[in-house]
Amino acid sequence: MDNTKQILVVDDDKSIRELLSEYLAKAGFSIISAEDGIEMTLKLKDNQPDLIILDVMMPGDDGFTLCQRIRQTSNVPIIMLTANSDEVDKVLGLEIGADDYIAKPFSPRELLARIKALLRRSSFIKDESTPAKLRYIKFAQWKLDTQQHNLETESGETLSLTGADYQLLMLFLNKPYTAISRDQICQALHGRDAFANERGIDVHLSRLRQSLGDNAKFPQIIKTVRGAGYTFIAEVQHLAQ
Repeated sequence: MDNTKQILVVDDDKSIRELLSEYLAKAGFSIISAEDGIEMTLKLKDNQPDLIILDVMMPGDDGFTLCQRIRQTSNVPIIMLTANSDEVDKVLGLEIGADDYIAKPFSPRELLARIKALLRRSSFIKDESTPAKLRYIKFAQWKLDTQQHNLETESGETLSLTGADYQLLMLFLNKPYTAISRDQICQALHGRDAFANERGIDVHLSRLRQSLGDNAKFPQIIKTVRGAGYTFIAEVQHLAQ
């Protein structure tokens, strides 16, 4: 099938690689796998997966290190597998650029649901167009390139956004001066299976604010509205260039 999505599974546990490869292949995905960071790097030279499943605890470079390395050049959706139920690991994964996480042992069915939600979001990002299909969106001191998913400063410096950060920013840019609830943010970032009170929402918001240089206590771009959610308060302009 021409539109088959490719998933890269990176895990040092052979049984997990085989389980996921078989299960996800039956669900219609094309699967490639790697047992460590070295093999992952080789696979990425010859492939451009639509999503990466990345284990945290592996010999050599761990999943956090590999996630940071991937984020230097790619916005591909990343789901991290963690054997540690500690929230610190989950939050750290999100802070360094992962889009979602799931704790071991996990249900393949739940993982499949998360994969589909992330791919829907990724497809939405690619298909979504600005009014009159204009490429750039100007706000505050920033200009967003909706094709490259880069933020540009007035001095010409660029900042690449992860898939989750870009989707969250677009959610605000499409509804300026409108309160957006945590439920809406969850739907946009994680799909219907997410919970509105999960710590990940705070991490995504904090990371985006930090990227934009916006102080939560004295906001100029994203304002917290008690009991309602968050509001984008900067003027938005759509530009051809």
